[in-house]
Amino acid sequence: MKPVVLTFPGMETLAVEIAQEVGADCASVVLHRFPDGETLVTLPPDLEGRRVALLASLRVPDPLVLPLRFAAETAREFGATRVGLIAPYLAYMRQDRRFGPGQTVSARLYARFLQESFDWLVTVDPHLHRIKRLDEIFDIPTRRIASATQIAAWIAHNVPDAIVLGPDGESQQWVAEVAGLADRPYEVLSKVRNGDRSVDVSVPDSRTFLDGTPVILDDIASSGRTMVKAIERLRQIGTRPPVCVIIHAVFAGDAFADIRNAGAARIVTTDSIPHESNAIHLRSGIGHALRELEEVLDLPGAGMLQGRGNETESGKDT
Repeated sequence: MKPVVLTFPGMETLAVEIAQEVGADCASVVLHRFPDGETLVTLPPDLEGRRVALLASLRVPDPLVLPLRFAAETAREFGATRVGLIAPYLAYMRQDRRFGPGQTVSARLYARFLQESFDWLVTVDPHLHRIKRLDEIFDIPTRRIASATQIAAWIAHNVPDAIVLGPDGESQQWVAEVAGLADRPYEVLSKVRNGDRSVDVSVPDSRTFLDGTPVILDDIASSGRTMVKAIERLRQIGTRPPVCVIIHAVFAGDAFADIRNAGAARIVTTDSIPHESNAIHLRSGIGHALRELEEVLDLPGAGMLQGRGNETESGKDT
């Protein structure tokens, strides 16, 4: 039987595109919030013998964790043979060590929670720093999709005079890769974070910034303060209005408006989180990861979305 992509609310467009990529059916997970804060989860009941992929971007993870678990377990009750999770944005990866006494290491705990419900995981550019690979914290098969190729293609087509900028030293390898794929020069800024909404950014003394259009890259824009400070510093030295390219459009509170009002020429994101700024599409990368999962596992009688294996980084999305 055909596999089925079950989409959480808000992800319908990407779900249809993924289903078309891999020849799957597509249906919705319906969530009803009761006045007391509890959630009723409703799935299509015709899942007997089918392989199921739940699609949910975990931008606001806490209200989704129980519905995710309810949906996965209910799919099994309805006869699904395998249940996996496509989480284009994977939450809780930044808290990967104890930064202060008594703190939880949320990344490991969240991974443990998810793998109790799912047979495999596909995600896009998770925020990995001290944890280098997903298989350090997940025992289920994982596929990590890299968006560098898609971002570079967008830059090459839309900003041919780009000067690619990374927000801090941690971003250097990724920014260098994007710049190389786009055949453009790059620089790395310096960032000091003093709190959730307090960031300072310094710009290297280089005339390179004045010779093209700055394109600031970041993996996540949450409070937006890094982008705002970078834009302010660039404008102070007389650059053209910069373009901001972000993988995950978290945009907490007024972050999107703050970045725009700071002087960004344009704000562009991938569709890992639905937002009006989405312009870089992930459908074929996710489809490739799902097909690769089948090919790599190579189990007798295995179809798409089945089996167990190790993490692979998948960057193909043409």
